[in-house]
Amino acid sequence: MSSEKNVSSVNFIRNIIDADLGAGKYAARHWSGQPGPGPQQCAGRVDPAPVRTRFPPEPNGYLHFGHAKSICLNFGLARDYGGRCHLRFDDTNPEKEEDEYVRSIIAAVRWLGFSWDEGGEDNLYYASDYFDWMIEFAETLIRTGHAYVDSQSAEEMRRSRGTLTEPGLASPFRERSAEENLALFRAMQAGEYPDGAHVLRAKIDMAAPNLNLRDPAIFRIRHAHHHRTGDRFCVYPMYTFAHPIEDALENITHSICTLEFEDQRPFYDWLLERLAESGLLQRPLPQQIEFSRLNLTYVVLSKRKLIQLIEERRVAGWDDPRLPTLAGARRRGYPPEGFHLFAERIGVSKSDSLIDISILEECMRETLNERAERRIAVLDPLRLIISNYPEGQTELCQAPNHPLKPELGKRDIPFSRELWIEREDFMETPPKGYHRLYPGNRARLRYGYVVECTGCVKDENGNVTAVLCEYLPDSRSGTPGADNYKVKGNLHWVSAAHACAAEVRLYDRLFAVPAPGARREGDPEGIERDFLDDINPDSLSLITAQLEPSLSEAAHGASFQFERHGYFAADAVDSRPGAPVFNRTVTLKDSWGKGGK
Repeated sequence: MSSEKNVSSVNFIRNIIDADLGAGKYAARHWSGQPGPGPQQCAGRVDPAPVRTRFPPEPNGYLHFGHAKSICLNFGLARDYGGRCHLRFDDTNPEKEEDEYVRSIIAAVRWLGFSWDEGGEDNLYYASDYFDWMIEFAETLIRTGHAYVDSQSAEEMRRSRGTLTEPGLASPFRERSAEENLALFRAMQAGEYPDGAHVLRAKIDMAAPNLNLRDPAIFRIRHAHHHRTGDRFCVYPMYTFAHPIEDALENITHSICTLEFEDQRPFYDWLLERLAESGLLQRPLPQQIEFSRLNLTYVVLSKRKLIQLIEERRVAGWDDPRLPTLAGARRRGYPPEGFHLFAERIGVSKSDSLIDISILEECMRETLNERAERRIAVLDPLRLIISNYPEGQTELCQAPNHPLKPELGKRDIPFSRELWIEREDFMETPPKGYHRLYPGNRARLRYGYVVECTGCVKDENGNVTAVLCEYLPDSRSGTPGADNYKVKGNLHWVSAAHACAAEVRLYDRLFAVPAPGARREGDPEGIERDFLDDINPDSLSLITAQLEPSLSEAAHGASFQFERHGYFAADAVDSRPGAPVFNRTVTLKDSWGKGGK
């Protein structure tokens, strides 16, 4: 076990693992080098991994922020305890899964900095590779009297299930003989029946207080094409049946799930015990542990809702930077280390809670502040003319690449007679306390000279089109004369002759309220809100900004702090050499506040 565990990361899951390792619970377990039933594993060597966890996404969509928490937890535990974390695609539902989603999930996990191919093992698996074993195990349950084929309709089974206060009713087919059940199940496999004609159910207890133990379905008929197995199978396991078997075949020690699976744990344990009793699984068996899923303000994490946003073209696709997907986060410029910090900061617990998205955004700011080099960008350009500066002359001013990292050196920024400044940095008639440019006032051009405003130029409509100034030649930053001038305003700028005009996308939160779709005070009783009604109409603004010339060749995905404005990343899809497109990742500080924007 690693001795470098961060004390702040201690939680109830780590306490369970510490106790298990201290008791030597898994010390004698064997591993054949690949997934398989108990006899195969027992023939292998002692498992070199003291802990095995897994991240088991269903490939029916792109991963979102909630998955990032699970990835950091499962892969982080395996890393800290010198174990292994498996990436397993839970592809047991042929009607919703696609190879595109498989590729996107692999890319997202790698982007977060985790790997499943360490220690000489490549632990990338697919549940569909275990279908033959699952069928074999189901037939064993039939032979041992623990499963039967039910020929009731779905509606009949639903009605006979009972309630929390009333026991269920036994199916009229519950006492079929093992021989008849086995023959029917094999006929189901052979494609002799249509969808819904029969279902294989576990035979447990129709009066159990936990409804999940009232003879749950474990196999159903589905005549559907599977993205990996094609048309080979027409019966598919239910997730609650497949999940524990997958864990056991892969030698998982700690199967970490979100809280909605807590009620399923008794069936998880029941199933593995029945299969171990038949000699099909190695002991000790995996144990399921539940933690609270991520709930964030201002976002929706439901795949159904994310798909709706995409299909209705409310966003540009799975990688739209406004979506809470990892593909969107990557394109927006969120650093993977920011998710690590976020997962560490919010911790792991059994209690459901709503996390304010400002915590996530602050983690991104902290990470970017440390790593992002500084650059100058003027987002709302207004021309500034220095009337006493020689026409055609250019000189180079120097600016640090990172004020906290002098080892990164400085860069040259061209200075000339005409510059771009922010429109908000000039007012003809300013209010009290305004320290930027107005007629008669002085301000410093950051890294350059002190200038004094002498007036402005207007168009026929009275709009200011240029600001007029004179510079003080002995006031250049970094020279002895700079100390002779004390001014309060400090403006950023770029040379008009050298600037790079670029599209900048100002992304904001996709939803305008903390809980999209939630009922608000004053809403009529019994009427549900549509989460789409809460979309923020200002979640994206497109502008043409003027950037310092070094940004014209910014690498795809490269992040910078645009001084005064926030953190921006070169778009990995639409940027071209000499024509960059920048996405705002996050502002320099939370502009929404606790009560909303």
